[in-house]
Amino acid sequence: MLLSMTGFGRAVKTLPSKKITVEIKSLNSKQFDLNARVPLMLREEELSARNYIAAQLQRGKVELSVSIETFGGMTSTHLNVDALEAYKKQIEDASSRLGIAVPEDWYSVLMRFPETMHTETEEADADMTEAFKEATTEAVAKLMEYRRVEGVKLEKFFMVRIENIAALLRQVEKYEHERIEHIKSRLADSLSKIPAVEYDKGRLEQEMIYYIEKLDVNEEKQRLGQHLKYFAETLSLPTPGQGKKLGFISQEMGREINTLGSKSNQADMQRIVVMMKDELEQIKEQVLNVM
Repeated sequence: MLLSMTGFGRAVKTLPSKKITVEIKSLNSKQFDLNARVPLMLREEELSARNYIAAQLQRGKVELSVSIETFGGMTSTHLNVDALEAYKKQIEDASSRLGIAVPEDWYSVLMRFPETMHTETEEADADMTEAFKEATTEAVAKLMEYRRVEGVKLEKFFMVRIENIAALLRQVEKYEHERIEHIKSRLADSLSKIPAVEYDKGRLEQEMIYYIEKLDVNEEKQRLGQHLKYFAETLSLPTPGQGKKLGFISQEMGREINTLGSKSNQADMQRIVVMMKDELEQIKEQVLNVM
């Protein structure tokens, strides 16, 4: 079972005078990295929320956003009337001394000064703390479900790419005999153009065999086939967390495909290798999204 590192979860809990909204978003990352925006009144609960999210998500670049909406006529922010009054008096005194008019729109002027708004620090009660925990748990559960759905899509995507590479690998065989005969013919033709000289035909045969063996791709084909099988087996593991292993396997697949390309020495085989590389690049891009 695959899990994607991409996901989103949102949960809302409503209390008599407040509504708590928790949103969690995750993207791919080599490690777990959490950026949290939590209101001051819930700051004491942030550490436990971080620990819970880390244990559930394990990997990914995660953003946690928590907002609290107050309704029913209640608010923790108030006008600082004393500060407004002091600023107004200073402006009137300055107007009198400097001989300039006082502003027509007092509020637009006074509200620009600092400390004209006063926010009371409100502490979270037991109900709010519990609602925050429930909302966090629900948001994480929705994100994990999102990851599972995306994981199913990724698994199907990988299997198509793996099957495509396997099909291309089977096409290599029909060009191998033709390739070897072509190499022998080319060598023989080159030798026929050399002026008559005495040479050891047995040694020449040995050198030709050695040269052709260096171009043999049976080992690369066998190893690539094993890597494809191992990749598919890893996809089907029941426990999630295969991302790093799939990355390592795809690197090994790349090495074998590159060696096939360097040994191919034949246009049709080189075309097949290019198509394999295209399929593999698509795999490597999406492996980064796997848990």
